[in-house]
Amino acid sequence: MTQLSSNEVPSMGRRQFMNLLTFGTATGVALGALYPVANYFMPLRAGGGGGGTSAKDELGNPVTKTGWLASHQAGDRSLVQGLKGDPTYLIVNSEGEIGEFGLNAICTHLGCVVPWDSGANKFICPCHGSQYDTNGKVVRGPAPLSLALAHVDVDDDAVLVKQWSETDFRTNENPWWA
Repeated sequence: MTQLSSNEVPSMGRRQFMNLLTFGTATGVALGALYPVANYFMPLRAGGGGGGTSAKDELGNPVTKTGWLASHQAGDRSLVQGLKGDPTYLIVNSEGEIGEFGLNAICTHLGCVVPWDSGANKFICPCHGSQYDTNGKVVRGPAPLSLALAHVDVDDDAVLVKQWSETDFRTNENPWWA
């Protein structure tokens, strides 16, 4: 057996090189295939930066304050596409302005879209009869929680929707959806 001097580097055998190449290739393919799967299970991030996500109408067009108020009167609650594309109610307050908060229209019981019943002056879920007051607070089950809140801001006539992370003013508790 020969000894290697300190300045000699042993050569890599063909078998070791092929093993390394095969392992590297298989690892690259596996990571490439697992990336979309891992990305699917990652929680969604709130849309937009600090400014919020533009609210969109049923056709996907951005909602503007002047356009919205021209066709929606005081007390109106109508759906727009809000955060993550979820249906969100924009509320026109008694002063005829767009309210400071919106309501996610997804029922907290089974995920149905909850329509506004103007005759009963509340949201009533068609699936199992859950009811929510004018501010989205649950008043009759089986829904366990109130509708999720979202901030609504107007910036240069554009209506923006942002994540609500403060205390829920209806229950004085931390938001369950944050």
